[in-house]
Amino acid sequence: MSTRVYQLPVLQAKGASFGVNKIICIGRNYAEHAREMGHDPEREPPFFFFKPQSALAQNHRDFIYPHFSQQVEHELELVIAIGKSGAQIAAADAADYVFGVAVGLDMTCRDRQKEAKQLGRPWELAKGFDGSAPCTAILPITFSELSQFGDLVLTRNGKEVQRGNWRSMVWSVPELIVEVSRYIKLDAGDLIFTGTPAGVGPVQPGDELVARLEGFPEELRLRVVAAQA
Repeated sequence: MSTRVYQLPVLQAKGASFGVNKIICIGRNYAEHAREMGHDPEREPPFFFFKPQSALAQNHRDFIYPHFSQQVEHELELVIAIGKSGAQIAAADAADYVFGVAVGLDMTCRDRQKEAKQLGRPWELAKGFDGSAPCTAILPITFSELSQFGDLVLTRNGKEVQRGNWRSMVWSVPELIVEVSRYIKLDAGDLIFTGTPAGVGPVQPGDELVARLEGFPEELRLRVVAAQA
C-alpha cells in the first residue's frame, strides 16, 4: 500500500498533486441512519447533492460554528477520491475509478435544513456553507485495498458518538460510482462523501472531534469554535 498522502484542497505531496473538483455527497446510505432520520431504510436509488470547494477544510483546522444556525450536527463519512473521468460507467469498470480514500465530516445545519424542507426550498445552505466538509489527506489505494480498513469511528470530547462499517452502506462504492455517473460526468479530482452511519448529533463551541477509519494512517481532528461577533 502506498504511504503517499495528498493535502486538501489542492493535494500535493512528493511532487504529485490532486486538484479537487466536485464534492458529491450521498444521502441516507446506511439503513440505521435512515431510520434515525425518520425514513424508510429500504434500498432505493441513491440521491446526492453537492458542496462547493469552499466547504473543504483541511485537517487540524478549527470548525467555525455558523452564526446563522442553532443546531449544527456531525456526520461521519468515508470519502472516495476519483482518479479519472467517465460517464455512464459500467459496473465492471467502476472500481477502476477509485484513486484513493479519506475520512471526512459532512457538517450540517439541521435547523436550517428542516426549515428549508418545510418551506419546500433547496437546503444547500444547510450543507454547503464554508468549512462544512472537513477532510483528512487522501491515501491513494485501489478499491480492493479498502478491505484492510475497519469501522468508521467519531468521538466528541473523548466519547464515542458514531461508529459504523463502510461495508454496511446500502450502496457500495462501485455502485455509487455507477449511479452518480448516470447523471453527471465524473472527473479526476472529484470527491464522493459516501454517507453517514447512525449516531449523528449536535456539536457546540468548545467540542473536540476526532474522526478515524480503523487502520487508516491519519485521524481527522478539529475543534469547534464560535464565530467572531
